[in-house]
Amino acid sequence: MLKFGKSLVFILAVILLTTSVTFADVLKNGCRGEEVSRIQSQLKEKGYFTEEVTGYFGNVTEEAVRKFQEDNNLTVDGIVGPDTGKVLFGTEWTYTAEVEALDWWSEASKIFERGTVAKVTDVRTGETFEIVRTYGGNHADCEARTAEDSKKIKEIWGGWSWERRPIVVEVDGRKIAASMAAMPHAGVDKSPADKYISSRSGGYGRGANLDKIKNNGMSGVVDVHFLNSRTHNTNKVDNKHQACVKEAAASGN
Repeated sequence: MLKFGKSLVFILAVILLTTSVTFADVLKNGCRGEEVSRIQSQLKEKGYFTEEVTGYFGNVTEEAVRKFQEDNNLTVDGIVGPDTGKVLFGTEWTYTAEVEALDWWSEASKIFERGTVAKVTDVRTGETFEIVRTYGGNHADCEARTAEDSKKIKEIWGGWSWERRPIVVEVDGRKIAASMAAMPHAGVDKSPADKYISSRSGGYGRGANLDKIKNNGMSGVVDVHFLNSRTHNTNKVDNKHQACVKEAAASGN
């Protein structure tokens, strides 16, 4: 009987240690629902939230989250994502964010700003790699973060290619529908960034060297388009890219 009791305790301990908290997305000001109620209850238990649990993430909840983050040496942004969630609940935090089709001009360009690193998932294969937005106004001109990322891109596309493929760009917990053509252009890896040079990659001739990340196995940038983004040379929407954006958005449904 004693042996059975110890076994039962061990099993319960394993269950408690491996339990994860799963939410549909990162939670921030403006969110509402059962997930927010769980956040408020946990903050209340820890002494950070003194109001009634309402299920609405407003200014009071945000301030409580910020105080909790400050006290626990977390990034103080008032948003409950994986890092804050893990500390708050004392267990693994997982979430399954929906893929969003965000307008490039009003939303996506502001989330995926220049200098931002993004995780990219190729919709058709599920393969992933990382890119950095380094240039671009009408759409995002990006570079592979490392040589390994360049290698993965070439594996997916079968070499450098202008073929458009649907991708999901993930930044700060947001998954954004996009399209990418994997042909590096307008840069030379061995030359200083932004310097005026000749014979840029992709047959782009003379101009500013659009290549900030060195030794990454790529000369120049690749095009990443979002909903309603445009090409730089025609200032028009590329229908093939937009079709891939729609395919990427549908992949999250």
